Amino acid sequence: MRRPTCALLWVVFACAIQPAGAQADPSASEKHMSASVGGTFSVFQPDFAGTFSPEPHSHPVAGASPFPLFGLGVYTDIRLYHWVQLELEGRRLRFDQYKHIYQDDYLWGARVPIGRVWRAGVYGKVLFGFSKMQYSGIPNNHGRVSDLAFGGSADIKLARRITLRAIDFEYQYCSARHFATLEPYGVTMGIAYRLF
Repeated sequence: MRRPTCALLWVVFACAIQPAGAQADPSASEKHMSASVGGTFSVFQPDFAGTFSPEPHSHPVAGASPFPLFGLGVYTDIRLYHWVQLELEGRRLRFDQYKHIYQDDYLWGARVPIGRVWRAGVYGKVLFGFSKMQYSGIPNNHGRVSDLAFGGSADIKLARRITLRAIDFEYQYCSARHFATLEPYGVTMGIAYRLF
């Protein structure tokens, strides 16, 4: 987990440094501040199909699920400056459960603008946080795991304050001491309203 954590810190540090040609006028930079909130629909492969390691130290083992999980979520994008952007997202993947397995994600981190194409703002993101996972239909058979996520997509401007989040791909690295690393991945679409 040390290498992904170091990589995350370097990305956040790099995003916080403005390019040398950036405007020095505070009033000009304030015009770039904005915040948006939106809702999403996601489809994810949880990388777990209900397989456990042998006793006595039984724990979940990574493996592709035969059914993807579907779910709803919310997100917030906060733009402080052009190169300093934050994203917070939460999703509950509760539909189409296989063996009562589900996953809830609570993530936050850096959003990195890459460029613009037509009305679309292309971006990458590095998020961290945690996921709550239900491993089977057995009561209390759940756990909380550390989650590091990498992804990207494009936000397409539909109206003055409304943007469409095109297919946002996300790859997660979930780990905990009591079981092997899981690597869920999926896609998300959504729509957001800019507050200011």
